[in-house]
Amino acid sequence: MRRMDEDILTSWRVVKGEIDTACRQVNRDPEEINVVTVTKYVDQKRTQEALDAGLLHIGESRVQDAVPKWEALGKRGIWHFIGHLQRNKAKAVVGKFSYLHSLDRFSLAEELSKRCDTVGENIRCFLQVNVAGEESKFGLSPKELPEFAREVSQLPGIQLEGLMTMAPYVENPEEVRPIFRHLRVLRQELRQLDELLLTLPHLSMGMSRDYRVAIEEGATYIRLGSVLVGGGK
Repeated sequence: MRRMDEDILTSWRVVKGEIDTACRQVNRDPEEINVVTVTKYVDQKRTQEALDAGLLHIGESRVQDAVPKWEALGKRGIWHFIGHLQRNKAKAVVGKFSYLHSLDRFSLAEELSKRCDTVGENIRCFLQVNVAGEESKFGLSPKELPEFAREVSQLPGIQLEGLMTMAPYVENPEEVRPIFRHLRVLRQELRQLDELLLTLPHLSMGMSRDYRVAIEEGATYIRLGSVLVGGGK
């Protein structure tokens, strides 16, 4: 009988091939690409199978589902909270999740900073930018970004890693290339603001449908669910 995680290994080989191809297109090193396996739509057993397959970056977005998985498997991987986080649930994330990909409110940043001080740890954060201006999506507007980055960069416990965006869901990934390109430009503009002194080394963008285009436009973290473990986007 086939082991349950063999299909993950097969899918991972395909994804690695696609990453290599996308990197060759733009003369990038595939080692620059970090794959966050999105397990928010699958159960603990499937998450364990992803870890068994060597996929060590795990992405979750619902606190009530994520914390039990972390309690069972957290020592085995690097955990990313990728969904919208309510301020009153920050305590559940700090000290468990190394990364937060969705920081977009100063009240949340303050709460995270306070919790980091309590537990004596930092949290690595991406600032979420609603580049496409979709009303259904969370995130800062590009105009809000510089001032927000300036304010958050002063808070202890928060390490700014870069920017994150979610592109619109479209059939043709080429349609969202301008979204990813715009996020890269926004990062460059922030880097040039001398008073911020931010390196912002990473861009978190690209999901199962459009990650190849995101890589070509500079993504260093891609968030993949259905193409690796099934269950969602």
